[in-house]
Amino acid sequence: MHACVARVRMTPPDRQDTPMENVSKSPDARRDAAQVLRRVADLPGPRAWPLVGNLLQLRATRIHQDVERWCRLYGPLFRFTIGRTPVLVVADHKLVAAILRDRPDGFRRPAVTARVSEELGGAPGLFLAEGTEWRDQRRMAMAGFAPTAIKAYFPALLAVAQRLQRRWAAAAQDGRAIELTDDLKRYTVDIIAGLAFGTEVNTIDGGEDIVQRHLDIIMAGVARRSFSPIPYWRHVRLPVDRRLERSVAALHSAIETLIATARARMAHAPARREQANNLLEAMISAAGQGGSGVDDRAVAGNVSTMLLAGEDTTANTLAWMLYLLQRHPESMRRAQDEVRRIAPDPAAFTIHQMDALDYLDACVQETMRLKPVAPFMPLEALRATTVADVLLPQGGMVWCVLRHDSVDEAHVPNAARFAPERWLEDGAAGAGKGIGTPFGAGARTCPGRYLALLEIKVAMAMLLARFAIASIDTPHGKEAVEWMAFVMSPAGLRMRLRAHQDIA
Repeated sequence: MHACVARVRMTPPDRQDTPMENVSKSPDARRDAAQVLRRVADLPGPRAWPLVGNLLQLRATRIHQDVERWCRLYGPLFRFTIGRTPVLVVADHKLVAAILRDRPDGFRRPAVTARVSEELGGAPGLFLAEGTEWRDQRRMAMAGFAPTAIKAYFPALLAVAQRLQRRWAAAAQDGRAIELTDDLKRYTVDIIAGLAFGTEVNTIDGGEDIVQRHLDIIMAGVARRSFSPIPYWRHVRLPVDRRLERSVAALHSAIETLIATARARMAHAPARREQANNLLEAMISAAGQGGSGVDDRAVAGNVSTMLLAGEDTTANTLAWMLYLLQRHPESMRRAQDEVRRIAPDPAAFTIHQMDALDYLDACVQETMRLKPVAPFMPLEALRATTVADVLLPQGGMVWCVLRHDSVDEAHVPNAARFAPERWLEDGAAGAGKGIGTPFGAGARTCPGRYLALLEIKVAMAMLLARFAIASIDTPHGKEAVEWMAFVMSPAGLRMRLRAHQDIA
């Protein structure tokens, strides 16, 4: 693909060309294309205010819903502005998939997010790294999160799940409500710390850990600053900024401890430099070698990236899944029957058993369709390109809406209904398979996909085998609120359990 102008568009039924197509092969072609292309400013969209654009019409914690509402008004291609920056919104799943596949060469995460991270002293891990730096780190991460590595780690993952089981058994016996998302974050932090860093971080038994305590503050702070039209914090630091900076400092200290501990292990056992036992050791070893493309700064960046990504996304998917199952008793019963038939004893779980839980897997897929923890993805064009018939200049912003077609009746029958069985149909046609992209698409597909799905299955199978859910309530007694910070979470869910033997 040439670097001048690339085209992202829907392919008509009678055409067999790919979604990404070069439309600028000659001066005549460029001139003809320019006559039919629209600019972002030509698109429909909400009326903007001077200086602030549409920011006053967007609620930070509901921004995904506000943009989705505009999709219903203006269609799958429209524009809004953040400050003075025009943003092209793309909600058509074919166009979104083509854009995601054009990374890392055609699109990157917005540079403003990287600048905010750098201001806070962050180092680029896989999430923010670009170009050659990203490729060097990606190869290492893919090895660290490969199915073979995760299968070898499975006994340790199971031990974390059993700690969570004991914590929940105590809550059930005492009749205590469980702060659902908080406990699930303890579970995911403990797993990622063991797999990626070779360190036991027991937040389940030890209460609130320094890592978990500060991750939410940091993620919310980075998201807030990324959407701010004015970098006021460079001149005036509000209480929320001081709290953010304290959390960043605490996380940096925790990361330094993780790295120092790993270096000490490697010094004590030099063979680990040749055959690393986890991702952190592999990165430290690579940083000490020339030509690897990984340095000490990248090591620290990826430690924070793994913690941030590994904690929030999986924990909130689990929380949404439990909430939806509780609201659909027949689906809950079917999932519970499958678990108690195939994997009745959490102490003896195997990878084979988890792979055999087909209906539980369908519940995961249906949850990610209805409640994706990443319902949108902002990107920045690295070169002049077109999306359908809209010209997007180099540096132009595009907002990919990931939850639009997947909940649209035109693509998924009974789209608003939680129906896991649709994923068990032949070809999963009734689920609109291929429309959603919960783990991204293309080269930058999430490397932790296999681990995330396994974490979810193990936690759910443990819960369904050993407990009955008495209730999952919201603070206000109404439907769960979609709360957007770094990811979309259900606000304030509290769960009450009964032990399996207490079920009538």
